[in-house]
Amino acid sequence: MSESILNALMHLFAVFATVRQEGSSEAGRSIVQSYLLRYLNKKEVIEEYLHLFENYQDFYQRDLAIPQEDTGFQTAALDTENLTRICTQIRKELNRNERIIVLLRLIEFILEDKFVSELEREFVTLVAETFSITGAELNNAILFLEEEKDEQIPDEYTIYVQAERPGSLDELEGDWIERNRPVNEIQDNKIIKPGIDGKIIFLHFRSLNIFVLKYLGPDTLTVDGNLLDTGKVHLFDNGSIIRGSGFGSIYYSEIASLLLQSSQEIRITMNAVDIEFRFKNSENGIRRFSFSEDSGQMIGIMGGSGVGKSTLLYLLSGQLPLANGQITINSYDLHRDRFKIKGIIGFVPQDDLLFEELTVYQNLYYNAKLCFGNYSERQLLETVSNIITELDLAEIKNLRVGSPLNKFISGGQRKRLNIGLELMREPSVLFIDEPTSGLSSMDAENVIRLLKEQTIKGKLVIANIHQPSSNIFKMFDKLWVLDKGGFPIYSGNPVDAIVYFKKLSSFAEISEAECPSCGTVNPEQILQIVEAKLVDEKGKYSQERKILPETWYEHYQENIAKDVVFKEPKKILPATSFRIPDINVQFKVFFLRNLLSKLTNRQYVLLNLIEAPLLAFILAYFTKYAPGEHYIFSENKNLPAYLFMSVIVAIFMGLIVSAEEIIRDRKILHREAFLNLSWFSYINSKILYLFALSAVQMLLYVLVGNWILEIKGMTFSYWLILFSTAFAANMLGLNISAGMNSIVNIYILIPLILIPQLLLSGVTVKFDDLHKSITSKVHVPVIGDMMASRWAYEALAVEQAKNNRFDRNFYAYDQQISMAQFKISYLIPRLLNKLDECNRNLDVGGDRQILEANLALLHREVEKLGEYPGLFPFEHEDHLNMNDFDEEYSASLEDWLTYISLFFKDISREAISQRDKVYTKLADSLGSEAVFKLRQDFQNNHLLEQVTNRLEVLQILEVDGKLIQKDDPIYLIPESNIGRAHFYAPYKKFNDQLTDTKWFNLMILWGFSFIVYITLLLDLFRKLINYINSLKLRRETI
Repeated sequence: MSESILNALMHLFAVFATVRQEGSSEAGRSIVQSYLLRYLNKKEVIEEYLHLFENYQDFYQRDLAIPQEDTGFQTAALDTENLTRICTQIRKELNRNERIIVLLRLIEFILEDKFVSELEREFVTLVAETFSITGAELNNAILFLEEEKDEQIPDEYTIYVQAERPGSLDELEGDWIERNRPVNEIQDNKIIKPGIDGKIIFLHFRSLNIFVLKYLGPDTLTVDGNLLDTGKVHLFDNGSIIRGSGFGSIYYSEIASLLLQSSQEIRITMNAVDIEFRFKNSENGIRRFSFSEDSGQMIGIMGGSGVGKSTLLYLLSGQLPLANGQITINSYDLHRDRFKIKGIIGFVPQDDLLFEELTVYQNLYYNAKLCFGNYSERQLLETVSNIITELDLAEIKNLRVGSPLNKFISGGQRKRLNIGLELMREPSVLFIDEPTSGLSSMDAENVIRLLKEQTIKGKLVIANIHQPSSNIFKMFDKLWVLDKGGFPIYSGNPVDAIVYFKKLSSFAEISEAECPSCGTVNPEQILQIVEAKLVDEKGKYSQERKILPETWYEHYQENIAKDVVFKEPKKILPATSFRIPDINVQFKVFFLRNLLSKLTNRQYVLLNLIEAPLLAFILAYFTKYAPGEHYIFSENKNLPAYLFMSVIVAIFMGLIVSAEEIIRDRKILHREAFLNLSWFSYINSKILYLFALSAVQMLLYVLVGNWILEIKGMTFSYWLILFSTAFAANMLGLNISAGMNSIVNIYILIPLILIPQLLLSGVTVKFDDLHKSITSKVHVPVIGDMMASRWAYEALAVEQAKNNRFDRNFYAYDQQISMAQFKISYLIPRLLNKLDECNRNLDVGGDRQILEANLALLHREVEKLGEYPGLFPFEHEDHLNMNDFDEEYSASLEDWLTYISLFFKDISREAISQRDKVYTKLADSLGSEAVFKLRQDFQNNHLLEQVTNRLEVLQILEVDGKLIQKDDPIYLIPESNIGRAHFYAPYKKFNDQLTDTKWFNLMILWGFSFIVYITLLLDLFRKLINYINSLKLRRETI
């Protein structure tokens, strides 16, 4: 017995002797001495505890104020208050196992005289209540210790192991049945084990889930390597094994599962028949493996690194496809009937499934919201409260979880919380990947004990274990061992595994699995034996193994696999409260969970709110150019640069805030996909959050930037364009976040997105100046149209130049003037030059090729001019060809060009006149100085130079037989009917409808966002990357 137990017993014996009041203290001393002689061998130790007993007795006689009497017993009622206080103090020093032992030893002490008086029962009842042991269990304990009264204990609390079945056999069964009876036969609460002399009785304390036993018989039996004394009570703890020469072994799991069977309405049986798995283009995976396991067990998987432990877990939980074989749960196929067994399987990966910014309570609460769609708010709160109590997390429930590096809770608490996310929904089969990884020995033992408690509730628990301690190792009911290449090489009792491998490796003392003195086991022996290396000629260990994995696998097939018996359970599943809420509820939960996790990260909130206005301040302040003493908006030559940088800021911020949104949830998403939660709801919750965040950021940016640069009347337009740009970048960032496998790769990719936006925006390098293979003199090149920066910057520039409060009054007239002036100054003179070239080449010696090209150009341009409203078309247009053209038609065309020149001059004069009238009207209503001030405050000269192309030398170009206007693009209506246009076009034409550039470009940006949204919902980017990687892998293997 341990020191703490002996110390507690001396306390209780002293209290009991004081209450009982033997005729003299010597009488009590002699009883205690005789009791100690049963458990202790050394005389000096017995004397030490007898002296301790006497000291305690003297103390309690004073403390309880009970007078000494010469004879008789005290019959007055117990001093309950003082005794409870004393027992409470004793309880604080004892764990639950020690409490049971102390109680049993106290009952043994009371039964020294073979009789339990009312006073003694009252005393022991008070002790049991203080130790949290029920009255029924106390009754069972007294019957268990009294001679020949164990049969009075209800069957659900006892197990008997004996050689014969009770009662007589029916003679009609015959000799054949008797000869072929199973070695271990289970009948109700009795296990028939031929070869055992006498019987072993097990008593279950259900409230504490503790077994005790006593053996009645002459055999020499051991429990955990210690001799089992006849008639004495012993603790039968997790992993304990009773061994005897005549009957083999009795395992803790065997006894525990028998009691569980009787208490469980629907049991779970998991069968795996010849399952196999192979990774693509690899020999690694899981080799043929079969098993049949019942609920109420905790199975550990051991093996070296890379042997396939995690792969086996993923395979058994249905997350990897089988190459061969079948897995069933209560006869339901794991893959074919996956929707029927939904909620039956739970999976806890090795990685964290926690939201670091949320508290312990919030993590559990939002998990509950996603698992119990049919629960009321009250039921949800009760469920969360219960799991917090079960996990012993009440003290930290309001603490933030934090990251593994920035801890607010311990590693053991994190692991229990991770497990609790799955335990909350009460799965019948629970898989845990490396539950003790990175934990201290104490935390690891607490976690495994938590898992062991789940088996008491009827769950089947399967977990990977790495370097378990002796206590942890013995808690497992069964052990699977894997070797390199995914070969299963053992399945059976954990402690017997050491004996099994020692035997196959020809070790001496193969029967020794535990330390004879302390009962501990060394699980590392298993892997040391399995992976033992040969010694080379120099005496050093080589890389060659003594026994290959294939050899171990052959032994497994010969000794273990052939004995697997597949059970045939009823095709019925336990009821589960797991219900996935509808997509709207999931969307709400995802959004609130995400929002709350962001808001609790103050640094994140601060940076996201400050970044936009800070960038706006930096850009606006440094681009606020003033040629004179005072700043004048119209003279700020840096406005185009500011507008362009604003677009880049919107794209950059949109990418940055979204780039980590999905990848940081990757591990959690894997679990939520396992639960069949809605990807649609999750993505939309992220989009709504980013939508709101980008809207706020761009509003702050525009307010600060426009205030500094004194951009007036454009706040909404700027915000709308920049917000639409940022949102398009959000959608692109979410795709990248969903597709990439590391954050490093994401931040490497972002410059690859931003640099083309800079280069192909039409600002840093004009579209006309790009490489000739991609440029177009007529429209923005296709590659430019693929850039969000092109659409956003053009929308800003055109909106600022065309729709500011000053220019919008004159734009229609300026457009007419520009059109007429281009015709007069550039187009008609160029056509007359072409006509002169045609005249020079009409002679026999002229260049016929030039003539043909010029005539084709003249025909095309004359035809186009003739379509202008109010203009008479050229009547000899059809004769502008090589066959018909002559000097007469040339003269006629020249006259017609002179006519249309005069026509457009009239249009120009009329437009100028109308423009002047509007200006005069404004001057009359506002005043000349106010109109001038209006122009200074709203029109920017340098932006106007850019959108009118005034600084360009060539205002008209000949491209592919066409004359292209480069002058005043802001006033030029595009010809394409599918939305394509030159840069700075005021309108876009689509299906013969003109749409203002701002709105058309916004539709393009939102159209891009929608397309990228669809790719995100379908997860196409990730699938594309995986496909490319598979092609590379296939090429490498070839």
